[in-house]
Amino acid sequence: MCAFVVRYSHTMFIKKIGIDLGTTNILVYLPDKGIVTNEPSVVAISTIDKSVLAVGDEAKEMIGRTPDTIIAKRPLKDGVIADYKTTEAMLKYFIGKVIGRFNIFRPEVMVAVPGGITSSERRAVVDATMRSGAKAAYIIKEPIAAAIGANIPIGSASGHMIIDIGGGTTEAAVISLGGIVACTSVRVAGNKFDSSITTFIRKKYNLAIGERTAEEIKIKIGSALPLEKKLELDIKGRDMILGLPRVLTINSDDITEAIQNELQSIILAVKSVLYETPPELSADVMEKGMVLSGGSALLRNMDKLLTQAIGVPAYLADEPLLSVARGTGIALDNLESYKRSILAMR
Repeated sequence: MCAFVVRYSHTMFIKKIGIDLGTTNILVYLPDKGIVTNEPSVVAISTIDKSVLAVGDEAKEMIGRTPDTIIAKRPLKDGVIADYKTTEAMLKYFIGKVIGRFNIFRPEVMVAVPGGITSSERRAVVDATMRSGAKAAYIIKEPIAAAIGANIPIGSASGHMIIDIGGGTTEAAVISLGGIVACTSVRVAGNKFDSSITTFIRKKYNLAIGERTAEEIKIKIGSALPLEKKLELDIKGRDMILGLPRVLTINSDDITEAIQNELQSIILAVKSVLYETPPELSADVMEKGMVLSGGSALLRNMDKLLTQAIGVPAYLADEPLLSVARGTGIALDNLESYKRSILAMR
């Protein structure tokens, strides 16, 4: 999920922007105002001259509906840059949208990245940010930003577990004294849920559906555990045998079944982090529980599934979708306090 955090100076010029480089969404956060923008990280590009035609909401509307001369795509894959030039164009668009055309300052920018990012991927993020107009670029790991945004006291000598389930990656980490003690990053999250739903419906019902329909199904009736009272949804797609449009009624049990492999991957990731955690910190986690953040943590019963599978209570953070965004902003506003938690800067 992507997030910008902006602070106004006394002269009303924006000097600071924080970005959670999310695979699915870009959120813009002002410390005094909260989230002011929440748009998909999608860019529409002309195949004729490679120019950017639309970004965000407008570009997402084009997915699956474009002629041959336009490609609507996500330049980030699994939380990292898959298409450098398009990511740069997207960053420029959102930084420009936030600071305005006539801002005389180049802003400082902090970017939240997956905990498992490589040094070359991190450098690509910094370079793209600088080329997009930043005066300085700071990098912070997503689990740290999510924990700060979820009001976890990461500086204390105590173990805290955060599980951030976004669009491209799931990050699980145990944090103590401002640093990550144990962490894993798996490229399984909301987008993989969507893909599995698409595959499941095609195989079981011979119905082809698009990416946006799969996401709608997940949000409206998806659940990590079977529901006592099943939810149902009518969906439209193309019959794989006749090639004609068809309407199908599916229920929440279908979706629970469709995403089982992905859910098990997330459970294994959490278990692997706890396995690496020192006993004293494990005891802290047992006592305090695990905090869930990220948009995909909002999947029905995700907290209950993890509580059952791990044997440790799991709780949703307040507004889990906004945790990384808020945390990036707090860290940027308090650079000195969080300097031990920041990975790299330029």
